[in-house]
Amino acid sequence: MPPETTTTTAPATMAKAATAGARTQARARAARNHKILVYGTRVLLLIGLIGLWEGLARAAVIDPFNFSMPSKIWDQMTQWALNGTPQGSLWEQIWYTLYEALLGWVIGVIGGVVLGIALGRIRFLADVLGPYIKVLNALPRIVLAPIFLIWFGLGPASKVASAVVLVFFPVFFNAFQGAREVDRNLVANSRILGASSRQVTLQVVIPSATSWIFTSLHVSFGFALIGAIVGEYIGATKGLGLLVSASQGTFNAAGVYAAMVILAVVALLAEGLLAFLEKRLFRWKPADASADR
Repeated sequence: MPPETTTTTAPATMAKAATAGARTQARARAARNHKILVYGTRVLLLIGLIGLWEGLARAAVIDPFNFSMPSKIWDQMTQWALNGTPQGSLWEQIWYTLYEALLGWVIGVIGGVVLGIALGRIRFLADVLGPYIKVLNALPRIVLAPIFLIWFGLGPASKVASAVVLVFFPVFFNAFQGAREVDRNLVANSRILGASSRQVTLQVVIPSATSWIFTSLHVSFGFALIGAIVGEYIGATKGLGLLVSASQGTFNAAGVYAAMVILAVVALLAEGLLAFLEKRLFRWKPADASADR
């Protein structure tokens, strides 16, 4: 009797394993097909919008002088890449803006994380500084760019300062909320095991708040670029913002759009890099349930 039972059970087990494997492969194939469909639709949508823009401009339905057209924008970018801009090499302008944005982003992120975690952990500090931070957050921070220009001059320092004030607040509020949302049981268990406040902060609070912080990083780098560009637009010696200002001053709509396209490419590359780093750091996180549907 037992051998017969074993013989009967083995094929059933193998069949279940084969069925489970087939389902897994089907889900992977469906996810791959969905991704291909999404990317293909994005490309077709972009091509359609560019074609529509080009056609409307050539047919004079929209004014080519004001709205330019994709072909002229491409020609402008090609000219800048091959012959340089009035301010120097195109790559130099890109690097100058990227340097200011990156430096402002790093300073703003570090300041936002440190202060956010500190206020999230220390209630007294949050009660004292909370109203001041809310008032500063309510200020239109873009208008600080002229003040920074007066303080720091035309050099990169004024653009870095503009980037810092735009980056700091989204990172701060996410870090603060992440520190407040830490599982209290984890903190209590750490205390029971003899962990000090410093150890709890470094080994429990900060790791738990990391996902909150990374969420803000995606948005904050775009803010850093905006801060650098606005500062350069108001007054600078180099950078893409100066390129936009010079193109606007000569009524070169293609130049304005070309600089905007370059900025969009830089922002997309930075977003892709952050997404890659986030996936590498958060391999333990379960996949989004909506992705399997």
